[in-house]
Amino acid sequence: MWPTREAAWTLLNEYTQSPSLINHALAVEAGMRAYARRFGENEEKWAVVGLLHDFEYEQYPDLGPEGHPFKGAMILRERGWSEELIRAIQCHAPAITGAQPETNLEKAIYAVDELTGLITAVALVRPSKDIRDVKTRSVKKKWKDRSFAAGANREDIENGAAMLGVELGEHIAIVLEAMQGIAEALGLAGQPEPQP
Repeated sequence: MWPTREAAWTLLNEYTQSPSLINHALAVEAGMRAYARRFGENEEKWAVVGLLHDFEYEQYPDLGPEGHPFKGAMILRERGWSEELIRAIQCHAPAITGAQPETNLEKAIYAVDELTGLITAVALVRPSKDIRDVKTRSVKKKWKDRSFAAGANREDIENGAAMLGVELGEHIAIVLEAMQGIAEALGLAGQPEPQP
């Protein structure tokens, strides 16, 4: 069974309390929707993969067989959710799971996941803290500074874009625009001006 977006959202909130992890899930969901549209695929289906890819990470942060993302796969199987969904989620971390992305869905989650963190970091260092002020060139400039958002695996982002057949700048633009479309939900719609 492939869960609805509502069911996926409920599960995410059951396992995740951290606002930053919830925002990451929403950002990846937005990027996945954008790629589903690009490839003429089912947006709701791809959105669920984005929402759920890290759903159990907060409770099982150890990477490996006893933790993330294996624990998530076990939970999804217990609920009788689709093996296609589980495999797609496993593909966001092929170095850990061994699941190599093959379909566009699997390639997209691999390509989008790390990039959302880098884009968020770029937005947060802007004076406005508003993602709608971020340009693709700003992200590319920060990309070159390997100490900036060092946790964002640039090799995974590049490899994912190449797998999808998308030039890196275009990949950044697609995900950035998707995230800009939900700026308020991500808490990246800027800081209110201080009142005199």
